[in-house]
Amino acid sequence: MFHVKHAADRFVCRLCPRQCGAPRDGRRGEGFCGMPALPVCARAALHRWEEPCISGKTGAGTVFFSGCTLGCVFCQNRSISRENFGKALSEDELYAVFGRLADQGASCIELVTPTQFTHALVRVLARPIPGGLPVVWNSGGYERPEVLRALEGRVDVYLPDLKYVAPALAQRYSGAADYPEAAKAAILEMYRQRGPVRLEGGLLKSGVLIRHLILPGQTREAQRVMDWVADSFPPGAVLFSLMAQYTPVGALDGCPELRRPLRPSELRAARAYMESLGLAGYVQELDSCGEGFIPAFDLTGLS
Repeated sequence: MFHVKHAADRFVCRLCPRQCGAPRDGRRGEGFCGMPALPVCARAALHRWEEPCISGKTGAGTVFFSGCTLGCVFCQNRSISRENFGKALSEDELYAVFGRLADQGASCIELVTPTQFTHALVRVLARPIPGGLPVVWNSGGYERPEVLRALEGRVDVYLPDLKYVAPALAQRYSGAADYPEAAKAAILEMYRQRGPVRLEGGLLKSGVLIRHLILPGQTREAQRVMDWVADSFPPGAVLFSLMAQYTPVGALDGCPELRRPLRPSELRAARAYMESLGLAGYVQELDSCGEGFIPAFDLTGLS
């Protein structure tokens, strides 16, 4: 696991499955994620584009963290995931951000791509959450169960991706052949912690909501992902979100098959399969794709 007295202390990082052993200190650019010890954020604002049970009527209080443990060629947030943009915050400053989001009427405190800062977030989340809001851990699913256990009792809703179940696809598109094994183990740990979903007034208060982004030409992979979810959990115990927002941006020179939008027929096939399995959850429409849906990473809400 990890042993660190304070988020600003130097330590050798083994937080994600890569376990690259990078020194985490005040510098950026070390290790795979390139992040220092202090949490680096790019935006904190109400976000209304999540699933209805997350956004509610007012929007999720979403904090976008910089850096990433994956290397997805199709990443829409490349400026923060790979280019180290963002502002480093102390634990007190980050906690103050949570308070401002609660004051704005947020439905929850949603932490987006937080894995590389688990060491700091464990400490911040030990404090009373402003407004008693649920904490949502929105990650790519590439986690270590041993590290997730440190979050037990501090995260209410887990919102992981399950991007692939095929190692070859995970390696080609995200640079992580071990992603399927790691993500499945992580999701099972998330479910162990939170159990079946619990909704109140249409808002998800506790549980696991698994996301899958359909990629062009990968309807069969989407079906395999849904098969695993259906086989792994009792009916209705987790929610599933079938996402159609794929936008052909990113470093796609080596993956020409991804240089097109999702076809309506691909979404129809995936939706029909989800319905045939009886998975409870959401299906995103094709009009949710496009660069206009990518948030502005401009340090909004961080000061």
